[in-house]
Amino acid sequence: MSNGTEQRKRIFSGIQPTGNITIGNYFGALKNWVKINEEYESLFCVVDMHSITVRQVPGELRKNTRDLLALYIAVGLDPEKNLIYPQSMVRQHAELAWILSCYTYMGELGRMTQFKEKSSKHEENINAGLFTYPVLMAADILLFQADLVPIGSDQKQHLELTRDVAQRFNGIYGDTFTVPEAYFGSVGARIKSLQDPLKKMSKSDENPNASISLLDDPKVVMNKIKRAVTDSDSSVSYSEEKPGVKNLVDIYCCATGETVEQAMGRFEGQGYGNLKKLAGEALVAELEPIQARFREISKDKAYLDRIMQDNAERASALGERTLKKVKKKVGFVVF
Repeated sequence: MSNGTEQRKRIFSGIQPTGNITIGNYFGALKNWVKINEEYESLFCVVDMHSITVRQVPGELRKNTRDLLALYIAVGLDPEKNLIYPQSMVRQHAELAWILSCYTYMGELGRMTQFKEKSSKHEENINAGLFTYPVLMAADILLFQADLVPIGSDQKQHLELTRDVAQRFNGIYGDTFTVPEAYFGSVGARIKSLQDPLKKMSKSDENPNASISLLDDPKVVMNKIKRAVTDSDSSVSYSEEKPGVKNLVDIYCCATGETVEQAMGRFEGQGYGNLKKLAGEALVAELEPIQARFREISKDKAYLDRIMQDNAERASALGERTLKKVKKKVGFVVF
């Protein structure tokens, strides 16, 4: 990290390199990371180890990992000021996860909602890693003594487990881990599915028209917005009773920076056609410079390799401080 960052609070987050990174991931996470990274000492990980709880095609996983790291940089995260690296290149994640698994109870893991949901979707592959996934997530956070973790409402349960494990370990061995707090991003950035606006936009959605990828061609973006579900009424209003219309207004506001009040002043008395046109155009204008930067970065394999290796080494050195302390406290021989 750069000089003078020691007094700043530390923040940790990550995204899995599976599926296409959507505008939901961008407005809900990546764009917020760019806003806060100057304020905090920041680590933004590509959590590829979490990805293999579901079977992956090895070549695709490697490509997706590199592409996601390139996207981190393309959206505006400086790899010289932030630690941006693939999780699997830092062995301390897995090593701390094993130790913490010995301080996490089966009952706690059995109550995890995401385990139940993923088990129902992948009945042929309900593996131990899927069950202990939250322990690795706890290790990700506690390894770097993170003060804050940007999360969505669906991750509250995992962060609570992280806090419980940290407090349990601290209670047995004395002050070891920083107990992290949740950091919630800007309100209104939870982008919903374009085809089922009662669900959040997901990068694993099987319907290609339900989500917009950060790398979608402008024509594709415009077509997906045009096909977005609204309702039988033709007037634009911002309410929970019209989730499809509300979602399009949210997308427009996220892309332009306008408030909902400003947007509704613009669209009042107009039909859905103009809302979809302006939302699509605003989104294309937001994504085009990111896509251009991504293409530029992706061509330079040597640059990406250097970023991954350098940042992974820095993350390893930082994580090793915590790991040595933990090993010593549990009774391992440490030199």
